[in-house]
Amino acid sequence: MSAESLQVHTLGQDEAAWEAFVAASADATFFHRAGWKRVIERAFGHRCYFLYATRDGRIEGILPLVHVHSRLFANALISTPFCVYGGVVADTAEAESALYADACQRARTLGVDYFESRERAPRHADWPRKDLYTTFRRELADNDEDNLKLIPRKQRAVVRKGINNGLSWTIDSTIDRLYPLYAYNLRSLGTPVFSRKYMRELLRVFGDDCDVLTVTHEGVPVAAVLNFYFRDQVLPYYSGAGASARDLKANDYLYWALMQHATARGARLFDFGRSKVDTGPYHFKRHWGFEPEPLAYEYYLSGLDSIPDISPNNPKYAMFIKAWQKLPLPITCLVGPWLSKDLG
Repeated sequence: MSAESLQVHTLGQDEAAWEAFVAASADATFFHRAGWKRVIERAFGHRCYFLYATRDGRIEGILPLVHVHSRLFANALISTPFCVYGGVVADTAEAESALYADACQRARTLGVDYFESRERAPRHADWPRKDLYTTFRRELADNDEDNLKLIPRKQRAVVRKGINNGLSWTIDSTIDRLYPLYAYNLRSLGTPVFSRKYMRELLRVFGDDCDVLTVTHEGVPVAAVLNFYFRDQVLPYYSGAGASARDLKANDYLYWALMQHATARGARLFDFGRSKVDTGPYHFKRHWGFEPEPLAYEYYLSGLDSIPDISPNNPKYAMFIKAWQKLPLPITCLVGPWLSKDLG
C-alpha cells in the first residue's frame, strides 16, 4: 500500500459508504454522520465539503467540513458547525494527514480566516487551541432504579420533587411543543434561536435517531428536549423550558425522564453535551454526577494572527445580549434564525 494511491474526494449524493464507515469506526460520533450535510445545506445554505479519503475503492478516513461565511461573525471552515465534535476519523495515519492537508489548502484557497477542528482531544501540537468548552459523558445502568441511584443525593431529591409535582412526559415526533419553550428559554439567555426549519430538518433527516421528549404539567408543556441517538448513546441537544419550569423542577425531571426513555431504547451512555467552563449549565451537569472532559478546539489560521473570540462571554457582546433579552418573543423568533445560522 502506497501513499500515492490515496485519493481525497468530496461527498456527493451517495452517502451509503460514508455512513458505513461511521458505523464501523469506534472514533466516529453522531456529528460525523453524512446527514449533517443535507441538514446544513437545506437549513442554512452553507457550502459543505464533506471530504473522504479512499484507497483501492475503500474509505480510509472522513472529514466533514462546512464553510460559514458571515460579515458579522466569521469567515471560516469548521468541522463541524452546530455540532459538539468534529475532526478527522481515519483508519490510517496517511488518510488523516491527507484530509487535514486538504482542509488547510482549502482554507487558503477559499480565503477564510481559519479552519476550526472540534476535537475531543488535542491532535495538532503546533495549532492554537481554545479550551473554552468541556463535554460531559457518563454510563447508564440498564434499569431505572440503578440510574436513579447514580444521581447524587441532592440532585436526586430535586428529581423526586418534580415527580411529586405531578409532571409527566411523552415522546413527540414534531417540534410543535418544543419550539415555543426553546425560543422563550433562549430569549431569556440573550441568545438568538435557530429556525424551525433547522429542527424540522434534523427530525426529517435522522428519522428514528432523533426525537423530542416533552414534559407536561396538567396537560400543559413546561419543558422539552430534542435528542439524538447514536449506537448505544443518547445526546440531549436542544432544550427549552417555560416560566413555570423552575418552580415545578421540570428541567430536572426532564433529564430523568430522558434517562428512562433512553435506557428503554437500549442506550448505555448519556452524552450531556458541551458547556462553557464555569457557567450555569456546566455546574448543572456536575450536580448530576457528570465530570467535565475538556474539548480541544484547534485552529489552523489562514487569514488571522490569533484565534477570534466570538463567544457570548466576550464583553463586546454584553450590550447586545441585554438588548436581546428585552425584545418581544415574536421579534426574537423572526430575527434570531438570521443571526444564528452564521454562529456555527
